[in-house]
Amino acid sequence: MDPLDSSISLGGASEAAAAREDVDSPDGSLPWARFSAWLECVCVVTFDLELGQAIELVYPLDAKLTEKEKTSICYLSFPDSYSGCLGDTQFSFRLRHSVGRGNRGAWYEDGDLYNRDAPVPLQKEQSHLYGYVYFRQVKDDSVKRGYFQKSLVLVSRLPFSQLFRSLLQVIAPEYFEKQEPCLEAVCNEIDQWPAPLPGQTVNLPVMGIVIQVRISSKDDKLGDSPVTPGPKENLLPAPIILSSPHEQDLFQCFQSMLIHVQMLWELMLLGEPVVVMAPSPTMCSETVLALVSAVAPLRYCCDFRPYFTIHDSEFKEYTTRTQAPPNVILGVTNPFFIKTFQFWPHIIRLGDVKMAGDLPKQVKIKKLAKLKSLDTKPGIYTAYKTFLHKDKMLIKRLLKGIQKKRSCEVLSALLRRHLLELTQNFIIPLERYLTSLMPLQRSISPWKTPPQIRPFNQEEFVGTLEHAGPQLTSVLKGDWLGLYRRFFRSHNFDGWYRLRLREMTQKVESLHLEVICDADLLAWTKEKSEVEIVDLILKLREKLLRARRHQLGVEEQLLGRLESSIHTVIGSLPDDLQELLHRH
Repeated sequence: MDPLDSSISLGGASEAAAAREDVDSPDGSLPWARFSAWLECVCVVTFDLELGQAIELVYPLDAKLTEKEKTSICYLSFPDSYSGCLGDTQFSFRLRHSVGRGNRGAWYEDGDLYNRDAPVPLQKEQSHLYGYVYFRQVKDDSVKRGYFQKSLVLVSRLPFSQLFRSLLQVIAPEYFEKQEPCLEAVCNEIDQWPAPLPGQTVNLPVMGIVIQVRISSKDDKLGDSPVTPGPKENLLPAPIILSSPHEQDLFQCFQSMLIHVQMLWELMLLGEPVVVMAPSPTMCSETVLALVSAVAPLRYCCDFRPYFTIHDSEFKEYTTRTQAPPNVILGVTNPFFIKTFQFWPHIIRLGDVKMAGDLPKQVKIKKLAKLKSLDTKPGIYTAYKTFLHKDKMLIKRLLKGIQKKRSCEVLSALLRRHLLELTQNFIIPLERYLTSLMPLQRSISPWKTPPQIRPFNQEEFVGTLEHAGPQLTSVLKGDWLGLYRRFFRSHNFDGWYRLRLREMTQKVESLHLEVICDADLLAWTKEKSEVEIVDLILKLREKLLRARRHQLGVEEQLLGRLESSIHTVIGSLPDDLQELLHRH
């Protein structure tokens, strides 16, 4: 079955799009540039009796999706038939993106300001797209199948799950009533939104209401509660205020697994293959996103799919038995997967949360061999043995909070702080060791290539743990050394080290540039040949360009001084060389 794109055009939309192409935005940006800062496109997916799931509409009309991406969006936008979702259902998915294709604006270029200032969990992705779904299935006698089935999907590179969930709650019910004209109006409103800037509180007007949210910055102090923005102006009607654009309700997601939070954290830290089986796409997608967030501020470098189906283009790749399971987290609802994933090492089987008195009933750790039938009971099916002991005080505090009827927000904040401290205690010794690999600042000379950063030596790092290990700051006991050694073999370590090495290299480069800015270049050139001087000028120009393009953290005042020095050096050369250098 090929879910062909049966897109229909919006009334008047093609004319509006054409008009936009002729008139640039007031700020000189390309058409739909502001829209594309938030979304790639909006899709409407419907059920066609002949085609099955099919894209009915993509907006804006010039949105660039490959046929493979359209097919994936079709299948991922409908709950699995086993879910039995009647009424309205919201969930999210993530799919591979065909990189290298042109965009409407330059917002997504490498090294853009957004990713430079955004914390890791909020950074946009180049290689994947997120889909945020609002699905409606209701009885409708006017339809042959007897049901109205349609999904409104926001496609974005931004991991703003809570913001887009709230946005869909505003626009989707209205769209299902009024159809295309409503959607065109919404897209035009989004095209007027301010850009998402880390550290800023933005007011996002849509359909007569305003959504207000603060986008975190990487300069925010870790561990602080999310800042609930207060209206800076009297907005009428009162805005919908979100404390975060992305954070999941950790307590709701983990409430049946609270006594196993330590194990879940370790599985995420080590990038282990995990399948989350849940009764609904809402539960499985939110649980997968919560698991990924458990290791923040560390970047989770493995693949993850909040909602995954047998029609997914990576189904064969992820279910082959000819090799070890891939390092990926999959959220599924189809019971068929129980048989398919029997050979995976970690399977979390969730059910509807049951209460034992005032407390949510906790699932048990079970042997993988018991995972056989379609009606397998909820539990964590794994043979994994944790390196660290459970934090019994955390469990007591959570259970006490539940008994005292504390809000989910309070309990989630408690969980988030615990996981953050756990990750920080693990990462700080690694960061401290990395600092020792940097060359001394006094060894950086303006006339020499900057010294190299020493390579990471695992055994040398292990030798530092006795006097500077996590056991000094964490109350948790256990085999920290074993956990580090296992971490060194994971994708998360590889991704973390590559990122930090790139940042350290840029730091050395900026220090070298600062030393050059303070040097007397003209005095240095007096004993040099013209060839050497021209070579120096070309190299300095390249450094200056790199500094401004990649924002190396060198003050503009210093860069201006260097530019002035370059002009002075050029002025000391013969006229023909000056003319040549000014021309190029």
